[in-house]
Amino acid sequence: MNLLNKIGKAELDTLKKTYQGNINDALKKIEAGYPIQYLIGYVDFYNCKINVNNNVLIPRFETEYLVEKSIKRLKNKTIKTGIDLCTGSGAIAIALKKNLNIEIDACDISLNALEVAKKNALENNVNIHFFEKDILKNNLKGKYDFIISNPPYIKEEEYTSIETKYEPQIALFAKNNGLEFYQRIIELSKNILNPHGTIIFEIGNTLGEEIKKIALNTYPKAIITIEKDYNNFNRFMFIET
Repeated sequence: MNLLNKIGKAELDTLKKTYQGNINDALKKIEAGYPIQYLIGYVDFYNCKINVNNNVLIPRFETEYLVEKSIKRLKNKTIKTGIDLCTGSGAIAIALKKNLNIEIDACDISLNALEVAKKNALENNVNIHFFEKDILKNNLKGKYDFIISNPPYIKEEEYTSIETKYEPQIALFAKNNGLEFYQRIIELSKNILNPHGTIIFEIGNTLGEEIKKIALNTYPKAIITIEKDYNNFNRFMFIET
């Protein structure tokens, strides 16, 4: 396969400018499926420079679109506080903080991921409270006007592209047919979400109706919207409680 079929010319040009090692070795890694973003060391995400390494997922275009949609919704609400669960590189929290006048917290189970996120917040000149938390096992404190999350949602037996084998697996796969984190976040929301708050998810494209049922069990009067990504897949959920 021609290398330009795997990566874009712009990315290849950036790699040649930024990569400190042997460029031929880097190209061999890419041919084998290694993500070029890790070799470059950063991605552009909603006008933010987000550093990445193999301790964090590489932010995708879909997640950037989630941020765009979220900003449009949230800027019309009276909101002061939010929390980004399973923050990884911190991309979502950083982009929201730069575009909304809010206080935002962000947590992750991985200390290594949080180190990357803190560096990203510093370089993007935003103040975010990052903290370590295994949300599957521990409760959360605080009160928030919105919760946002792009949690692990790939089903354990589901096929994924070769590039994902180099990303942190804990950030990709979820039990209970991909629903594990959605169930837990909705459960946690009962204690930390302010009245009439909003829950925002990036979702697996086959999971929308199941997540909606879970949400309605907790918030029977909620207004729930499922929206599509650039490829016309169900990808985003907004739960107005």
